[in-house]
Amino acid sequence: MHKSLRNIRFSIKPQKQEDNRPTELARTMSVHPLTYQELPFDPEYSNYAGRLTTEKLTNATPDEQYWKTRKELILRHTGEHPYEISGPDALTLLQKIFPRDISKVKVGRCSYQFACYHDGGMITDGLLLRIEKNKYWFAQADGDLFSWYKANAVGLDVNIADPNVWVSQIQGPKSMDLLDHLIDENIAKNWKYFDWTTVTIKDERLIISRTGFTNELGWEFYLRPENNAEKIGDLILKEGKKMGMILTATPSFRGRRIEAGLLSAGQDFDKSTNPFSVGLGKFVDLNKENFIGKEALIAADKKCKTWGIRIKDGIALKGDSLKVNGQNVGRVTSSTWSPYQVCGVGIVHMNNYSLGPGTAVEVTCIDGKIRIGELCKLPMYDSEGEIVRGINKEIPLEPNPWKGLSK
Repeated sequence: MHKSLRNIRFSIKPQKQEDNRPTELARTMSVHPLTYQELPFDPEYSNYAGRLTTEKLTNATPDEQYWKTRKELILRHTGEHPYEISGPDALTLLQKIFPRDISKVKVGRCSYQFACYHDGGMITDGLLLRIEKNKYWFAQADGDLFSWYKANAVGLDVNIADPNVWVSQIQGPKSMDLLDHLIDENIAKNWKYFDWTTVTIKDERLIISRTGFTNELGWEFYLRPENNAEKIGDLILKEGKKMGMILTATPSFRGRRIEAGLLSAGQDFDKSTNPFSVGLGKFVDLNKENFIGKEALIAADKKCKTWGIRIKDGIALKGDSLKVNGQNVGRVTSSTWSPYQVCGVGIVHMNNYSLGPGTAVEVTCIDGKIRIGELCKLPMYDSEGEIVRGINKEIPLEPNPWKGLSK
Protein backbone atom coordinates (compact mmCIF):
# COMPACT_ATOMS: atom_id res chain seq x y z
CA MET A 1 0.00 0.00 0.00
CA HIS A 2 1.31 3.46 -0.90
CA LYS A 3 2.37 5.45 2.17
CA SER A 4 -0.07 8.25 1.28
CA LEU A 5 -2.99 5.86 1.87
CA ARG A 6 -1.93 4.50 5.25
CA ASN A 7 -3.55 7.20 7.37
CA ILE A 8 -6.48 7.99 5.10
CA ARG A 9 -10.07 6.93 5.71
CA PHE A 10 -12.88 7.12 3.19
CA SER A 11 -16.42 8.09 4.10
CA ILE A 12 -19.68 9.13 2.49
CA LYS A 13 -20.76 12.72 3.12
CA PRO A 14 -24.18 14.24 2.34
CA GLN A 15 -23.98 17.04 -0.25
CA LYS A 16 -26.56 19.49 -1.56
CA GLN A 17 -27.61 19.05 -5.17
CA GLU A 18 -26.21 21.70 -7.49
CA ASP A 19 -28.64 23.40 -9.88
CA ASN A 20 -31.20 20.70 -9.08
CA ARG A 21 -29.38 18.29 -11.36
CA PRO A 22 -28.38 14.82 -10.16
CA THR A 23 -24.71 13.92 -10.55
CA GLU A 24 -24.63 10.21 -9.69
CA LEU A 25 -23.13 8.02 -12.39
CA ALA A 26 -24.45 4.85 -10.80
CA ARG A 27 -26.98 3.72 -8.22
CA THR A 28 -26.60 5.60 -4.96
CA MET A 29 -27.35 4.11 -1.57
CA SER A 30 -30.79 4.27 -0.03
CA VAL A 31 -31.29 6.78 2.78
CA HIS A 32 -33.03 6.03 6.08
CA PRO A 33 -36.19 8.18 6.35
CA LEU A 34 -34.95 9.61 9.67
CA THR A 35 -31.51 10.59 8.36
CA TYR A 36 -32.59 14.25 8.51
CA GLN A 37 -32.26 14.02 12.31
CA GLU A 38 -28.52 13.42 11.88
CA LEU A 39 -27.77 16.21 9.40
CA PRO A 40 -27.13 18.94 12.04
CA PHE A 41 -24.20 16.87 13.37
CA ASP A 42 -21.96 16.76 10.27
CA PRO A 43 -22.59 13.02 9.69
CA GLU A 44 -20.33 10.58 7.89
CA TYR A 45 -21.64 7.32 6.46
CA SER A 46 -20.45 4.01 5.03
CA ASN A 47 -22.09 1.53 2.68
CA TYR A 48 -23.87 -1.24 4.55
CA ALA A 49 -26.10 -3.80 2.83
CA GLY A 50 -26.71 -1.28 0.04
CA ARG A 51 -27.81 1.37 2.52
CA LEU A 52 -26.13 4.10 4.51
CA THR A 53 -25.03 3.46 8.07
CA THR A 54 -23.86 6.30 10.29
CA GLU A 55 -20.17 6.15 11.17
CA LYS A 56 -19.67 9.52 12.82
CA LEU A 57 -21.65 12.36 14.41
CA THR A 58 -20.24 15.47 16.09
CA ASN A 59 -22.80 15.69 18.91
CA ALA A 60 -20.79 13.37 21.19
CA THR A 61 -17.37 11.74 21.43
CA PRO A 62 -17.02 7.97 21.01
CA ASP A 63 -16.56 7.60 24.79
CA GLU A 64 -19.66 9.69 25.49
CA GLN A 65 -21.69 7.55 23.08
CA TYR A 66 -20.42 4.38 24.75
CA TRP A 67 -21.39 5.57 28.23
CA LYS A 68 -24.80 6.78 27.05
CA THR A 69 -25.42 3.24 25.83
CA ARG A 70 -24.31 1.67 29.10
CA LYS A 71 -25.84 4.18 31.52
CA GLU A 72 -28.78 5.85 29.82
CA LEU A 73 -30.24 5.74 26.34
CA ILE A 74 -29.29 6.03 22.66
CA LEU A 75 -31.09 6.19 19.32
CA ARG A 76 -29.34 4.84 16.23
CA HIS A 77 -30.65 4.61 12.67
CA THR A 78 -29.19 1.43 11.19
CA GLY A 79 -28.29 0.22 7.71
CA GLU A 80 -29.89 -3.19 8.29
CA HIS A 81 -31.88 -4.30 5.25
CA PRO A 82 -35.03 -6.38 5.78
CA TYR A 83 -36.17 -8.59 2.89
CA GLU A 84 -39.51 -10.34 2.82
CA ILE A 85 -39.85 -14.03 1.98
CA SER A 86 -43.48 -15.12 1.60
CA GLY A 87 -45.70 -17.69 -0.04
CA PRO A 88 -46.59 -21.37 0.44
CA ASP A 89 -42.94 -22.46 0.09
CA ALA A 90 -41.38 -19.68 2.19
CA LEU A 91 -40.49 -22.07 5.00
CA THR A 92 -39.06 -24.59 2.54
CA LEU A 93 -36.72 -21.97 1.08
CA LEU A 94 -35.58 -20.67 4.46
CA GLN A 95 -34.93 -24.20 5.72
CA LYS A 96 -32.63 -24.59 2.72
CA ILE A 97 -30.85 -21.26 3.25
CA PHE A 98 -30.23 -21.33 7.01
CA PRO A 99 -28.59 -24.04 9.17
CA ARG A 100 -31.03 -23.59 12.07
CA ASP A 101 -34.52 -25.09 12.19
CA ILE A 102 -36.81 -22.29 11.01
CA SER A 103 -39.95 -24.31 11.80
CA LYS A 104 -39.29 -23.64 15.50
CA VAL A 105 -39.71 -19.88 15.01
CA LYS A 106 -43.30 -18.98 15.91
CA VAL A 107 -45.27 -15.95 14.74
CA GLY A 108 -44.33 -13.13 17.11
CA ARG A 109 -40.79 -14.38 17.64
CA CYS A 110 -37.38 -13.49 16.20
CA SER A 111 -34.37 -15.72 15.60
CA TYR A 112 -30.70 -15.05 14.95
CA GLN A 113 -29.68 -16.70 11.65
CA PHE A 114 -26.78 -16.80 9.21
CA ALA A 115 -26.38 -18.31 5.75
CA CYS A 116 -23.50 -20.38 4.39
CA TYR A 117 -22.13 -21.29 0.99
CA HIS A 118 -21.93 -24.94 -0.08
CA ASP A 119 -18.36 -25.15 1.27
CA GLY A 120 -19.45 -23.93 4.72
CA GLY A 121 -18.09 -20.41 4.28
CA MET A 122 -20.36 -17.73 5.69
CA ILE A 123 -22.31 -15.16 3.67
CA THR A 124 -23.98 -12.88 6.22
CA ASP A 125 -26.23 -12.92 9.27
CA GLY A 126 -29.23 -11.10 10.65
CA LEU A 127 -32.52 -11.24 12.47
CA LEU A 128 -35.43 -13.36 11.23
CA LEU A 129 -38.97 -12.27 12.17
CA ARG A 130 -41.89 -14.58 11.48
CA ILE A 131 -44.60 -12.09 10.53
CA GLU A 132 -47.32 -14.56 9.52
CA LYS A 133 -47.55 -18.31 8.93
CA ASN A 134 -46.13 -17.93 5.41
CA LYS A 135 -44.42 -14.55 5.69
CA TYR A 136 -40.97 -13.76 7.13
CA TRP A 137 -38.67 -10.75 7.28
CA PHE A 138 -34.94 -11.22 7.44
CA ALA A 139 -33.21 -8.02 8.54
CA GLN A 140 -29.75 -8.76 7.23
CA ALA A 141 -26.33 -7.35 7.97
CA ASP A 142 -23.87 -6.34 5.24
CA GLY A 143 -23.77 -8.75 2.30
CA ASP A 144 -25.99 -10.00 -0.52
CA LEU A 145 -28.68 -12.53 0.30
CA PHE A 146 -31.33 -11.31 -2.12
CA SER A 147 -29.54 -12.91 -5.07
CA TRP A 148 -28.91 -16.02 -2.97
CA TYR A 149 -32.63 -16.36 -2.22
CA LYS A 150 -33.51 -15.96 -5.89
CA ALA A 151 -30.87 -18.44 -7.07
CA ASN A 152 -32.08 -21.12 -4.66
CA ALA A 153 -35.82 -20.58 -5.09
CA VAL A 154 -36.11 -22.32 -8.46
CA GLY A 155 -39.23 -24.48 -8.53
CA LEU A 156 -40.62 -23.07 -5.28
CA ASP A 157 -43.85 -21.09 -4.84
CA VAL A 158 -42.26 -18.20 -3.01
CA ASN A 159 -42.03 -14.43 -3.38
CA ILE A 160 -38.83 -12.56 -2.46
CA ALA A 161 -39.27 -8.80 -2.17
CA ASP A 162 -37.92 -5.64 -0.60
CA PRO A 163 -40.75 -4.34 1.65
CA ASN A 164 -39.01 -0.94 2.01
CA VAL A 165 -38.74 -1.33 5.78
CA TRP A 166 -36.21 0.68 7.81
CA VAL A 167 -34.75 -0.22 11.20
CA SER A 168 -33.76 1.99 14.14
CA GLN A 169 -32.52 1.00 17.59
CA ILE A 170 -33.28 2.26 21.08
CA GLN A 171 -30.68 0.86 23.48
CA GLY A 172 -29.68 1.39 27.08
CA PRO A 173 -30.92 0.82 30.66
CA LYS A 174 -33.74 3.37 30.24
CA SER A 175 -35.00 1.90 26.96
CA MET A 176 -38.01 0.10 28.47
CA ASP A 177 -38.97 3.18 30.47
CA LEU A 178 -39.09 5.16 27.23
CA LEU A 179 -41.09 2.45 25.49
CA ASP A 180 -43.60 2.33 28.35
CA HIS A 181 -43.97 6.09 28.08
CA LEU A 182 -44.48 6.04 24.30
CA ILE A 183 -46.93 3.20 23.66
CA ASP A 184 -50.57 2.59 24.56
CA GLU A 185 -50.03 -1.11 25.35
CA ASN A 186 -48.78 -2.39 28.70
CA ILE A 187 -45.96 -4.68 27.52
CA ALA A 188 -42.68 -2.82 28.04
CA LYS A 189 -41.77 -4.44 31.36
CA ASN A 190 -42.74 -8.04 30.62
CA TRP A 191 -42.22 -8.97 26.96
CA LYS A 192 -39.54 -11.54 26.27
CA TYR A 193 -36.12 -11.14 24.70
CA PHE A 194 -36.39 -11.83 20.94
CA ASP A 195 -40.16 -11.21 20.85
CA TRP A 196 -41.63 -8.86 18.27
CA THR A 197 -45.02 -7.22 18.42
CA THR A 198 -47.12 -4.37 17.05
CA VAL A 199 -47.73 -1.37 19.30
CA THR A 200 -49.54 1.95 19.04
CA ILE A 201 -47.64 5.24 19.12
CA LYS A 202 -49.80 8.31 18.47
CA ASP A 203 -52.33 6.26 16.48
CA GLU A 204 -49.52 4.71 14.42
CA ARG A 205 -49.26 0.90 14.37
CA LEU A 206 -45.55 0.20 14.68
CA ILE A 207 -43.66 -3.12 14.65
CA ILE A 208 -41.00 -3.36 17.36
CA SER A 209 -38.66 -6.17 18.46
CA ARG A 210 -36.90 -6.84 21.76
CA THR A 211 -33.47 -6.94 20.11
CA GLY A 212 -30.38 -4.85 19.31
CA PHE A 213 -26.65 -4.91 18.60
CA THR A 214 -25.23 -3.68 21.92
CA ASN A 215 -26.06 -6.50 24.37
CA GLU A 216 -27.65 -3.83 26.51
CA LEU A 217 -31.36 -3.63 27.30
CA GLY A 218 -33.14 -2.37 24.21
CA TRP A 219 -35.60 -2.59 21.36
CA GLU A 220 -35.78 -1.87 17.64
CA PHE A 221 -38.55 -0.35 15.54
CA TYR A 222 -39.40 -1.05 11.91
CA LEU A 223 -40.73 1.78 9.78
CA ARG A 224 -43.03 0.50 7.01
CA PRO A 225 -44.21 2.54 3.99
CA GLU A 226 -47.60 3.03 5.65
CA ASN A 227 -46.00 4.59 8.74
CA ASN A 228 -45.57 8.33 9.17
CA ALA A 229 -41.83 8.05 9.82
CA GLU A 230 -41.34 11.69 10.77
CA LYS A 231 -44.23 11.67 13.24
CA ILE A 232 -42.89 8.56 14.97
CA GLY A 233 -39.20 9.47 14.77
CA ASP A 234 -39.61 13.01 16.05
CA LEU A 235 -41.75 11.87 18.97
CA ILE A 236 -39.24 9.21 19.99
CA LEU A 237 -36.36 11.68 19.77
CA LYS A 238 -38.26 14.41 21.65
CA GLU A 239 -39.38 12.17 24.50
CA GLY A 240 -36.09 10.31 24.62
CA LYS A 241 -34.12 13.52 25.04
CA LYS A 242 -36.05 14.14 28.26
CA MET A 243 -34.47 10.94 29.60
CA GLY A 244 -30.97 11.83 28.37
CA MET A 245 -31.11 10.09 24.99
CA ILE A 246 -28.84 11.17 22.14
CA LEU A 247 -28.51 10.24 18.48
CA THR A 248 -25.47 8.07 17.92
CA ALA A 249 -23.34 6.47 15.24
CA THR A 250 -21.32 3.24 15.27
CA PRO A 251 -19.10 4.25 18.26
CA SER A 252 -22.12 3.76 20.52
CA PHE A 253 -22.08 0.01 19.96
CA ARG A 254 -18.60 -0.79 18.57
CA GLY A 255 -16.90 -1.30 21.93
CA ARG A 256 -19.91 -2.86 23.60
CA ARG A 257 -20.57 -5.41 20.86
CA ILE A 258 -16.87 -6.44 20.86
CA GLU A 259 -17.00 -6.90 24.64
CA ALA A 260 -20.17 -8.96 24.18
CA GLY A 261 -18.70 -11.07 21.38
CA LEU A 262 -21.30 -10.00 18.82
CA LEU A 263 -19.63 -10.70 15.48
CA SER A 264 -19.78 -8.33 12.52
CA ALA A 265 -20.48 -9.80 9.07
CA GLY A 266 -17.63 -9.25 6.64
CA GLN A 267 -15.21 -8.46 9.45
CA ASP A 268 -15.29 -11.16 12.12
CA PHE A 269 -16.57 -13.83 9.72
CA ASP A 270 -16.70 -14.15 5.94
CA LYS A 271 -16.58 -16.67 3.12
CA SER A 272 -13.24 -18.01 4.41
CA THR A 273 -14.59 -18.94 7.87
CA ASN A 274 -17.17 -21.50 8.90
CA PRO A 275 -19.52 -21.09 11.90
CA PHE A 276 -17.52 -23.44 14.15
CA SER A 277 -14.22 -21.63 13.65
CA VAL A 278 -15.77 -18.31 14.76
CA GLY A 279 -17.64 -19.72 17.77
CA LEU A 280 -21.12 -19.87 16.21
CA GLY A 281 -21.41 -23.64 16.05
CA LYS A 282 -24.28 -23.66 18.56
CA PHE A 283 -26.43 -22.07 15.85
CA VAL A 284 -25.92 -24.99 13.45
CA ASP A 285 -28.38 -27.91 13.60
CA LEU A 286 -26.63 -30.80 11.87
CA ASN A 287 -29.65 -33.02 12.54
CA LYS A 288 -31.84 -30.82 10.35
CA GLU A 289 -32.70 -31.99 6.84
CA ASN A 290 -30.45 -30.84 4.03
CA PHE A 291 -29.48 -27.19 4.01
CA ILE A 292 -26.82 -25.43 1.99
CA GLY A 293 -23.39 -26.19 3.43
CA LYS A 294 -24.49 -29.14 5.60
CA GLU A 295 -22.06 -31.69 4.15
CA ALA A 296 -19.13 -29.32 4.51
CA LEU A 297 -20.09 -28.44 8.09
CA ILE A 298 -20.45 -32.10 9.05
CA ALA A 299 -16.88 -32.67 7.85
CA ALA A 300 -15.51 -29.43 9.35
CA ASP A 301 -13.34 -29.26 12.44
CA LYS A 302 -15.63 -28.11 15.25
CA LYS A 303 -13.01 -26.22 17.27
CA CYS A 304 -13.13 -22.44 17.74
CA LYS A 305 -10.34 -20.11 16.60
CA THR A 306 -12.02 -16.78 17.39
CA TRP A 307 -11.42 -15.04 20.73
CA GLY A 308 -11.36 -11.66 22.34
CA ILE A 309 -8.20 -9.72 23.09
CA ARG A 310 -7.26 -7.01 25.59
CA ILE A 311 -4.29 -4.65 25.19
CA LYS A 312 -3.16 -2.20 27.85
CA ASP A 313 -2.58 1.38 26.61
CA GLY A 314 -3.18 0.59 22.94
CA ILE A 315 -5.69 -0.37 20.23
CA ALA A 316 -4.85 -3.29 17.96
CA LEU A 317 -4.29 -2.63 14.27
CA LYS A 318 -6.72 -4.65 12.18
CA GLY A 319 -5.18 -7.30 9.96
CA ASP A 320 -2.24 -9.68 10.46
CA SER A 321 -1.09 -7.92 13.62
CA LEU A 322 -0.57 -10.83 16.02
CA LYS A 323 2.75 -12.58 16.57
CA VAL A 324 4.37 -15.05 18.95
CA ASN A 325 8.17 -15.28 18.85
CA GLY A 326 8.15 -13.15 15.71
CA GLN A 327 5.82 -15.50 13.80
CA ASN A 328 2.38 -14.43 12.62
CA VAL A 329 -0.29 -16.38 14.56
CA GLY A 330 -3.56 -14.67 13.63
CA ARG A 331 -5.38 -11.56 12.58
CA VAL A 332 -7.33 -8.82 14.31
CA THR A 333 -10.84 -8.60 12.80
CA SER A 334 -12.31 -5.84 15.02
CA SER A 335 -10.79 -3.47 17.54
CA THR A 336 -11.48 -0.30 19.53
CA TRP A 337 -11.03 1.26 22.96
CA SER A 338 -13.18 0.21 25.94
CA PRO A 339 -13.95 3.13 28.27
CA TYR A 340 -15.30 0.60 30.79
CA GLN A 341 -12.32 -1.78 30.86
CA VAL A 342 -9.90 1.10 30.14
CA CYS A 343 -7.92 -0.86 27.57
CA GLY A 344 -7.93 -1.76 23.93
CA VAL A 345 -10.36 -4.56 23.07
CA GLY A 346 -10.73 -6.61 19.95
CA ILE A 347 -11.87 -9.79 18.26
CA VAL A 348 -9.19 -12.02 16.75
CA HIS A 349 -9.12 -15.08 14.50
CA MET A 350 -6.15 -17.33 15.17
CA ASN A 351 -4.35 -19.45 12.59
CA ASN A 352 -4.69 -22.61 14.68
CA TYR A 353 -6.55 -23.97 17.69
CA SER A 354 -3.58 -24.22 20.06
CA LEU A 355 -3.67 -20.53 21.02
CA GLY A 356 -6.66 -19.60 23.16
CA PRO A 357 -7.70 -17.58 26.21
CA GLY A 358 -4.79 -16.69 28.48
CA THR A 359 -2.24 -16.66 25.64
CA ALA A 360 -0.03 -13.56 25.52
CA VAL A 361 0.69 -12.28 22.00
CA GLU A 362 2.65 -9.42 20.46
CA VAL A 363 0.19 -6.92 18.98
CA THR A 364 0.95 -4.19 16.48
CA CYS A 365 -1.21 -1.22 17.50
CA ILE A 366 -2.67 1.62 15.46
CA ASP A 367 0.08 3.98 16.67
CA GLY A 368 2.72 1.63 15.22
CA LYS A 369 3.93 0.43 18.62
CA ILE A 370 4.08 -3.26 19.54
CA ARG A 371 2.44 -4.16 22.84
CA ILE A 372 1.58 -7.37 24.64
CA GLY A 373 -2.07 -8.40 24.52
CA GLU A 374 -3.89 -11.32 26.07
CA LEU A 375 -6.51 -13.54 24.44
CA CYS A 376 -9.74 -13.95 26.38
CA LYS A 377 -13.14 -15.60 26.16
CA LEU A 378 -16.14 -13.89 24.61
CA PRO A 379 -18.20 -12.31 26.05
CA MET A 380 -15.58 -10.51 28.11
CA TYR A 381 -18.13 -10.11 30.94
CA ASP A 382 -21.83 -10.85 31.51
CA SER A 383 -21.31 -14.35 30.16
CA GLU A 384 -24.93 -15.35 30.86
CA GLY A 385 -26.40 -12.37 28.97
CA GLU A 386 -28.23 -11.06 32.02
CA ILE A 387 -27.91 -7.39 31.02
CA VAL A 388 -29.63 -7.74 27.65
CA ARG A 389 -32.40 -9.84 29.22
CA GLY A 390 -33.06 -7.26 31.91
CA ILE A 391 -32.06 -9.60 34.75
CA ASN A 392 -28.97 -7.61 35.74
CA LYS A 393 -30.18 -4.04 36.20
CA GLU A 394 -26.96 -2.74 37.76
CA ILE A 395 -25.67 0.31 35.87
CA PRO A 396 -21.88 0.79 35.87
CA LEU A 397 -21.18 4.03 37.69
CA GLU A 398 -17.48 4.06 36.89
CA PRO A 399 -14.89 2.16 34.82
CA ASN A 400 -13.68 -1.29 35.86
CA PRO A 401 -10.11 -1.28 34.48
CA TRP A 402 -8.54 -4.48 33.21
CA LYS A 403 -5.81 -5.50 35.62
CA GLY A 404 -3.44 -6.60 32.88
CA LEU A 405 -1.83 -9.88 31.90
CA SER A 406 -2.82 -12.83 34.05
CA LYS A 407 0.67 -14.39 33.86
